[in-house]
Amino acid sequence: MAEIKKFKPTSPGRRFMTISTFDEITTDKPEKSLTVGLKKRGGRNNQGRLTVRHQGGGSKRKYRIIDFRSQKEGIPAKVFSIEYDPNRSARIALLKYYDGEKRYILCPANLKVGDVIISGRDADIKVGNSKSLKDIPTGTLIHNIELRSGQGGKLVRSAGAVAQLMAKEGKYAHVRLPSGEVRLIHLECKASIGQIGNLVHGNLSHGKAGKSRWLGIRPAVRGVAMNPIDHPMGGGEGKSSGGRHPCSPTGMLAKGYKTRKKNKPSDKYIVKRRTKK
Repeated sequence: MAEIKKFKPTSPGRRFMTISTFDEITTDKPEKSLTVGLKKRGGRNNQGRLTVRHQGGGSKRKYRIIDFRSQKEGIPAKVFSIEYDPNRSARIALLKYYDGEKRYILCPANLKVGDVIISGRDADIKVGNSKSLKDIPTGTLIHNIELRSGQGGKLVRSAGAVAQLMAKEGKYAHVRLPSGEVRLIHLECKASIGQIGNLVHGNLSHGKAGKSRWLGIRPAVRGVAMNPIDHPMGGGEGKSSGGRHPCSPTGMLAKGYKTRKKNKPSDKYIVKRRTKK
């Protein structure tokens, strides 16, 4: 398991910077057949207009094609390597199936090179294996959960994330998500066993502004530091504290304003909300 590496404070940027030791990484080159080029958009749409702020620049990346569906049922696969993925916080594992095919999956904690995993009804309750929720015992820790059968995993995919299968009732399973929300998910939907790896990710510190720029994150300027034409909280004689509730440049409230639609169709699948109403 990776640990956190600290630096000697040889400069202000190094003083608080921490990185992962990458101990679990076994190769520094991705599988070429499973990578595609990734075009940058810098937060702009097809008209060139800025639609997402604070995006742009960053190091070049190649996208790794991840198998979120786990559709190769009944065919064992050996873990060939564990790799870094610049497009997500989790690590990825390269599988070599016994029929010769290679695929990437999200790497759960405690999965090692040489382990054999399998997907399907007959798979054991073992880290890395994938099964339908109806075949997984209650209380099991799971990740990469489908919302619709065959669609591919949509929930619980980031570093250190884990959900728990709480109960089964009729056609649905009660799944407790990392946020604390308990949600109904159809028993035919698949999930992978275990917790996502790279548990130290949430404790890392960039240490300097340049690290954010490497990741494609541009600076965020405070609204109160702008002119009135640029932001609703801008302007004022001397330093102003805003004079209104925090909002975006378009006037959308930023703290506590609920943007979720009322009577959303998926509301009926929420057993317990992550927050009190």
